[in-house]
Amino acid sequence: MSTLLFETGRQQRTKPKTDVPKEIQEWGTFKDSLRAPVHCWFTYPAGFSHKAVQSSIQREEFTPGISTVYDPFMGSGTTNLVAKTMGFNSIGVEAHPFVYRITESKFNWDVDIDSINEVVEQLDKYFAKRKKHADEKALTSRLKAIFPELILKCYLPETLDELRIIRDFLPRITTSTETAEFLRTALVCTLRDVSIAATGWPYVAPQKIKITGMSKKGWDTFKKRVFKMYNDLFDIREIAVSTPSTHRLILGDSRDTTEHIKDATADYIFTSPPYLNNFDYADRTRLELYFMGEAQNWGEITENVRTKLITSATTQINRSDPRYNFLTEFKIDCPQEHVFLENAVKNLSELRLIKGGKKSYDLMVTGYFNDMYRIIKDNFRVLRPGCKALYILGDSAPYGVHIPTDELIGRIGVAIGFRRYSIRLLRERGGKWEKNPQRHNVDLRESIVTLEK
Repeated sequence: MSTLLFETGRQQRTKPKTDVPKEIQEWGTFKDSLRAPVHCWFTYPAGFSHKAVQSSIQREEFTPGISTVYDPFMGSGTTNLVAKTMGFNSIGVEAHPFVYRITESKFNWDVDIDSINEVVEQLDKYFAKRKKHADEKALTSRLKAIFPELILKCYLPETLDELRIIRDFLPRITTSTETAEFLRTALVCTLRDVSIAATGWPYVAPQKIKITGMSKKGWDTFKKRVFKMYNDLFDIREIAVSTPSTHRLILGDSRDTTEHIKDATADYIFTSPPYLNNFDYADRTRLELYFMGEAQNWGEITENVRTKLITSATTQINRSDPRYNFLTEFKIDCPQEHVFLENAVKNLSELRLIKGGKKSYDLMVTGYFNDMYRIIKDNFRVLRPGCKALYILGDSAPYGVHIPTDELIGRIGVAIGFRRYSIRLLRERGGKWEKNPQRHNVDLRESIVTLEK
């Protein structure tokens, strides 16, 4: 079935060319952004390189202060921050409320240093006078009444208590909303620095002790983080162009933005949709959600976050939910793509019954392409005629069934109304898992798909 579908497509599946520079191969990763001011504040999983956005925009004939860049999967704000730095207007939509709030704080470049210093001085005086807890058992007992078990496992009691004090004091001693959000983001970004558990993205592993976290103090690390972030604002303002630009950040659903964004508003779309790789974006912020008191358990994360995101993980699936049938309009607009996916879904529905875990990859694929169909359709509406939409994404092979996501997205775009699509290969993926006996043997890749309106 794959051959029948893609023999008539514009691209044949091939491995990335060996002459692709390493820097470009890593455009789909967050490595460059980890070293860039402001971009580095929050290490959001599955982020992409700010250099990819910058390089892409520079190739277009845009006008600073007038042209608008849109990202329907804003995440930690990479595309929008680059647009602001380069003097272009931007619009971003993000459905994850916790991540949206952090990204919003990244755009407060004029936050008042005097206000920040005032808060830091008040907390500094408090911690200087604060008596150490002689009874660690009593402290642990008190913390148990406040935090879920996961949080207790990730921190030394004294460190966790310092973090708690900062969290509880900030709303009471900060009068400026911009300052409060800046300091809240600093606290959120401190959490993984001082954890004694392995908390590298994307997983939290309380059973693995991180030695480097044993000697770090909550208050001292937070204070260093605050001033590092403020210095970042100086650095990014230095490299930013002086042209004034506007930036609309929307907490919402990119499957339908008609209430927020008018037709033919954007001159360019640069984004990276969730990959179809069973990555639970809600669960990946569990540590932060639990600590900040925005969720206490799996059910609350589902209600507050998971249900708001597009389908990309089996943890979102309820097998009795009728949403996981292909949309009628998708079948009509994209008949070839629907037939291909329907066969893949049928295969997955049979495989899941004989595989460990019986994961609902079949419904995950259905839900994902229902959602992406709606998003691409909305992107077409938002984009001006003659303009482009770029998507960094990877293919997948749940239970070894290959889903060529890049080619499917390109073909769906053309079926919806885009004039043509092209695919630029970035890198091979999945090689580090080749010794895993549970791993499939399908070669995967990461690509940039370009749709032209």
